[in-house]
Amino acid sequence: MTIPHSLARAARNAVETGKLLEDPAKLQSRSKPQLRRYEVSALIGKNNIAQTRHIAPALPLFEDAFCAFSRGSLVETDMGPLAIEDLLPGDRLIVQDGSAQEVLWKGSTTLIPGRPDLKGRVQSLTRIMADSFGMQRPMSGVIVGPSARLLATPGHLQSLCAGDQILTPIKEFVDGNNVVETSPPTPVEVFHLCLRRHSVIKVDGLQFETYHPGIHAVRVMSQTMRSLYLNLFAHVEKLTDFGPQILPRAGDGQYDAISA
Repeated sequence: MTIPHSLARAARNAVETGKLLEDPAKLQSRSKPQLRRYEVSALIGKNNIAQTRHIAPALPLFEDAFCAFSRGSLVETDMGPLAIEDLLPGDRLIVQDGSAQEVLWKGSTTLIPGRPDLKGRVQSLTRIMADSFGMQRPMSGVIVGPSARLLATPGHLQSLCAGDQILTPIKEFVDGNNVVETSPPTPVEVFHLCLRRHSVIKVDGLQFETYHPGIHAVRVMSQTMRSLYLNLFAHVEKLTDFGPQILPRAGDGQYDAISA
C-alpha cells in the first residue's frame, strides 16, 4: 500500500524537528573536537627559553606529544637524576650511547584519568612496579602516561621484530600484576621531551624514547592540521626537521620500520 504524501511529509518533519530540539552543545560537539591546553618551553637560539601556552585539539596526534611522563619522574642528566618538571630546555640528558644531548623542547598538559573524551576514549596512566624489568628497573614504582614508549619487547610481540630492539607502547606491557593501569582521582600533570635528535633516555631507571611524531605523521595530517601542530614546536619548521627515528616502533599490532 502506498503511503500518502501527507504522512510521508509529516514523518520527514518529525525527524527534522527532532534534530532541532536536540541539545545545541551536543550538536556542536559532533563537528568540533575537544580542546586542551598545552604548555611549552622551547630553546630559542643558544640560551633563550620561550614559554608559551597553546589551545589545540585533544586528538591523539597532539596528545602523544605531551603525555609520556608524570610529574616527579626522574630523568638522567649529565648532572645526575632530575625531576622532569624541573628540567629546562638547554639541560643535557644522557642518551643510550652514553653521550649527552641537549633538551630543545618540553611540553606538558594535564590529564584527568578515567574521564572519557567526546569519542568515548578513556585516558589511563600506567603504574610500573619496582624491579618489573629487572633489578632496579625501575628503582621504585613509577607512573607514566599513555604515549610513553619503552625500549623493550613483550613476549606477544617477539615475532614482529625477530630479535631487534623496538620501542613499544607501555600499554603492551600491562599484565595486571607488575604493570597495571591506574586512574588517580585527581588531575595529573604529564610531560614529554624533544632532544636534538630522536633518542632513548633513562627515566626512573628505564629506557624510554624522547618525542618523535613517527614516520607516518605526514600521511595522517591535513595541511591545516599540520600548521596547527607545528605551531607547538618552535624548534622545527616542518615535520622532517624532527629527523629520523632512532629505532623502529611497535604499536597497534604493527611494526614500523625506521625511516630512511
